[in-house]
Amino acid sequence: MKKYLYSFAWQKDEYELSRLEMRTFFNFHVEGNVLMSQRKVEPSRSPYMRLRLDILFEGNTFEQLVETAKQLQLGERTFKIHCLNNSRDAIEPTLNRTIRNEYMLQLSYAIEAEPDLEEPDIVLGLGIHDGTFYLGELVAGESVWLKHMQKPEMYSTALSTRDARAIVNISAPYPDGLKIIDPCCGIGTVLVEAMSMGINIEGRDMNKRVVWGSRINLRHFGYEPNVEIGPIEEADEGYDVAIIDMPYNLFTHISSELQQSIITNARRIAKRVVIVTIETMDDKIHHANLTIKDRAVLKKGKFERQVLICE
Repeated sequence: MKKYLYSFAWQKDEYELSRLEMRTFFNFHVEGNVLMSQRKVEPSRSPYMRLRLDILFEGNTFEQLVETAKQLQLGERTFKIHCLNNSRDAIEPTLNRTIRNEYMLQLSYAIEAEPDLEEPDIVLGLGIHDGTFYLGELVAGESVWLKHMQKPEMYSTALSTRDARAIVNISAPYPDGLKIIDPCCGIGTVLVEAMSMGINIEGRDMNKRVVWGSRINLRHFGYEPNVEIGPIEEADEGYDVAIIDMPYNLFTHISSELQQSIITNARRIAKRVVIVTIETMDDKIHHANLTIKDRAVLKKGKFERQVLICE
């Protein structure tokens, strides 16, 4: 069975959200920044995932790894080797440059192919984790969310693109075949991140002003807006996931009754509901016959949001 090694990085206030995303992708909790899994995830989907190593060979010692690496068949493809045990990739133990260079040099001699340090056809990663030496194809993550930070239409209370991307992944870690809705979509931050990952998502909002803004933002990034004006009460059933970032800004004054209606209708239209809220809403969630399966707190200084996975 194929194995993959992942490396993660996060800021202090993002720890809980990064763990929640990790649990939804891999179905287990890890305290540190490295995990091993048989599940294959594209690193660029996650704002926290730095890289994925598609493991080809492993050994209990470096000498064993070198021997097995001689089996690697690259044909006409050129290669270079990158050692992951450095301060940037953050896989421990951290090796000094001299040791890393020596390891990479010995592996290069063992591989029957042409090295190319400038424009290789394949980048091979060498990593040591939990006392085992690994060699595999290295897939680096791209910070796609960075491209979406500057939007034509922006509100100060909107989710950041980085947080929105993680929340989309938490809502639908394996989105193939799923039908998703963001019925309180605001200016479309969640929609942009989902569409950039090729996820099938629709938006709606009862506020005409923000719907127009979301359509402008989506077109700005090259996506066809699928956003309707109207409250969640008018939304049809049949969605796999509903992502609810509870309205609370200057343009939307929302009562407790309306909050309950949003949650109850989310339960009506979708099998799974992910709620982002600045207020505690456990009672409203239970009243809608939803069960909180997992949760995290997202902090930005003193400002906190709760992220709740409900089914």
